[in-house]
Amino acid sequence: MIRIIKACAPLAALLVAGCVTVSGTYELTARDAAGQPIQMRTRMIAQGSGIYTALGAICKAYPGATVTITSLETKQELAGESPHRCR
Repeated sequence: MIRIIKACAPLAALLVAGCVTVSGTYELTARDAAGQPIQMRTRMIAQGSGIYTALGAICKAYPGATVTITSLETKQELAGESPHRCR
């Protein structure tokens, strides 16, 4: 058991170091592969790490879409996360 913990410790450290802490309130908008805005039924707003849940929902509904994540406070895109290309 101790051997497993020692073997996994470096991997766990890398995973934790790669985590991004997101705070604030964001609006998510999407465009299709042709660059046309996707008309979603509701305005997608997420707070903090909730952007990842909203992003997953949009990508599931619209594969191939490009999602922009914009701060409602600063009106700036979320660096490192936006724009996101759905698979």
